[in-house]
Amino acid sequence: MTDLCDKEGFIWFDGKMVDWKDAQLHFLTHGLHYASSVFEGCRAYNGKIFKLKEHSERLIKSAEILDIKVDFDADYVSKACQEVLDKNNLKDAYVRPVIWLGSQNLGVYSRDCKTMFAVAVWEWPSYFGADIWEKGISLCWAKYKRPAPDTAPTAAKAAGLYMIGSVEKNRSHDLGFTDALMLDYRGYVAECTGANIFFVKGNEIRTPIADCFLNGITRQTVIELAKQAGYDVKEVRIMPEDLKHAEEVFVTGTAAEITPVGKIDTIEYKVGPATKKLHEIYSKAVRS
Repeated sequence: MTDLCDKEGFIWFDGKMVDWKDAQLHFLTHGLHYASSVFEGCRAYNGKIFKLKEHSERLIKSAEILDIKVDFDADYVSKACQEVLDKNNLKDAYVRPVIWLGSQNLGVYSRDCKTMFAVAVWEWPSYFGADIWEKGISLCWAKYKRPAPDTAPTAAKAAGLYMIGSVEKNRSHDLGFTDALMLDYRGYVAECTGANIFFVKGNEIRTPIADCFLNGITRQTVIELAKQAGYDVKEVRIMPEDLKHAEEVFVTGTAAEITPVGKIDTIEYKVGPATKKLHEIYSKAVRS
């Protein structure tokens, strides 16, 4: 089993570049005990981080939503991300900036805790493996649901919101699936554990309304590219029984990029032309 702590390289850690193995924090860090942590996932292509400005702005916004005080802005985040990418001499890589609260106080009250910021980058190939374009990934239904906006800070990319995603991801693997498809608190189709989902029928592409889960930057990009390519893209309420009407299904995310789905529970789909076309368009866009 690979341990990320054992990698070589450099990490931007609380204002300076440090050796990978020296980027450590204390056991009593508030972010570890109370999930006072927000993060981003970005990808670099040919040495340039795709949609870096949008990711950096969302990171700052997520911190604000969690009442984490920051004395720097999105430009500072972007500069740190690019610097650590260049320092590690990587061209195609995954970029992970994180803001969290430190170890100055251990309790629910967090205003006395120092705001910490770090960025790590490393090589990360396709999230689901190279064989996905033959038959797609498989999804089972999740037991947990995405919470209502008045019960959790659903607009933030917050570490705590990924707890149920991690549980469901593990459970899906135990059941022989690739990932899990989650409903929202009302029973509508929401998203996978770490990716947004799209359904294709003819020239129409439907995707759930992102009103209680993260409106992914890749999701937004794909919607824009699909519209430019002539597809009729609609953000709508989708019920589980609607899934049988789709001809193609794919998921999107920084890690997943565009990934075809071949099966949801017992419903099977083909890796179709729309998914392949959008993947080609997206691949060109991120490298342009």
